[in-house]
Amino acid sequence: MAIRTIVKHPDPILREKAMVVTKFNSNLHKLLDDMADTMYDADGVGLAAPQVGISKRVIVMDCGDGLIEMINPEIVEHEGEQYDYPEGCLSIPGLQGDVRRHKWIKLRGHDRNGNVVELEADDLLSRCAQHEIDHLNGVLFIDVADKVYKVNPNQEGE
Repeated sequence: MAIRTIVKHPDPILREKAMVVTKFNSNLHKLLDDMADTMYDADGVGLAAPQVGISKRVIVMDCGDGLIEMINPEIVEHEGEQYDYPEGCLSIPGLQGDVRRHKWIKLRGHDRNGNVVELEADDLLSRCAQHEIDHLNGVLFIDVADKVYKVNPNQEGE
C-alpha cells in the first residue's frame, strides 16, 4: 500500500471518461488499497481513480461507516428530493461549490473480485458517490455547481 499523488485541476485526465475495468486481479487490488490510503491521508471521504492518474472506473469512499470500494459503478435508481450542499474536491483545493444532488440513490457495480454488488446510499454517501461517478465521466463539481467560491484549502475534502 502506498500514498499516491492526487492529480490537480486542470490536468487533462480529470476530463476524460474513464475506462471500464475488465480485469479483477492483484493490480486492481493494489490500486484500491493505494486509493484508500491516499484518501485517508488527504482527509477525504471519496476518491476516483482518475484523481490518482489512472483512467479506470474505480472509486473508494468512507463517509464514516467504513470503506466502500466500487468498480464500474453506475446509478441505477434515484428518487425523492434533490438538494444543494457545498462540495469540495481533493483535486481542486481552495474551492467549494453548491451542487444539487439526489438525496437517495441505488448503485450497482463490482467488488474487487468482480462480484456484482448493489448499494443504497442517502445523504452524504449519496452525494459522495455522485461526485465520484462524475469524476469517472470527466465532470468536476465546478462544472455543475450553482455557485463556486474560495475556501481555506485545509478545510475541505470530497
